[in-house]
Amino acid sequence: MQAMGVGGPQVDTILQNPSTTPGGTLTGEVVIIGGEHDSEVLGVNLALKTRVEVESGDNEYSSNLEYAKLPISGAFKLDDGARYSIPFQMQIPWEAPLTHFYGRPLHGTTVGVSTELEVARAVDATDLDPISVQPLPAQERILTAFANLGFQFRGADCEKGRIWGVHQELPFYQEIEYYPSAQYARGIKQLEVTFVSYPQSMEVVLELDKRGGVFTEGHDSFSRFTVDYATFDRTNWEQQLDGFLQQAGRRRGLF
Repeated sequence: MQAMGVGGPQVDTILQNPSTTPGGTLTGEVVIIGGEHDSEVLGVNLALKTRVEVESGDNEYSSNLEYAKLPISGAFKLDDGARYSIPFQMQIPWEAPLTHFYGRPLHGTTVGVSTELEVARAVDATDLDPISVQPLPAQERILTAFANLGFQFRGADCEKGRIWGVHQELPFYQEIEYYPSAQYARGIKQLEVTFVSYPQSMEVVLELDKRGGVFTEGHDSFSRFTVDYATFDRTNWEQQLDGFLQQAGRRRGLF
């Protein structure tokens, strides 16, 4: 019964603040309560997890992906009924996907902190706590500009893979999807925005799902530009983004 985890230790992760940003820090403590018998703990780890879409040939499926891991304790003996507390600070990757915008969930993306208590000769104890990842000021400004241009948020998801020509640390990227406003709807069916963030700047990748014409087939088009955190607030992003969209559309005579 002990090997099956019955009467074993329990683990609970307490976050000081479950809200953070890319590049931010999660602070908290992991509380471990000994079970009905002494246990030999092999280690305690924290991990960030999210749901990603995986393409395999002609098929697509969803999978939980662990994209950051932090060992916070080595081996120790846990007496029955004893209380053990481990404080921690966990760095959030700069490329972490966003889960909220203006305090509202970006439906389709969730991030959780998973705590794993490795117990010798027994089932490991685990705990999973959702966190909210809010946009950086530069990301918020770009998303606000699209809203000001009339684009309507459709959903968000994470895709396993890499974007050509963009340096990525993580093996996936987030797509924030929009329906076009009336002024762009003639040429665009859907817009997908991806942020690949670094400590001083970020890459913004726009993917346009274009409408096909009478004699032409619809296709995707990409635009990519760099935003510097130190100077992003000096740009009229509504005007700049309209320019990117018009330029992408003119390549095929859409506008």
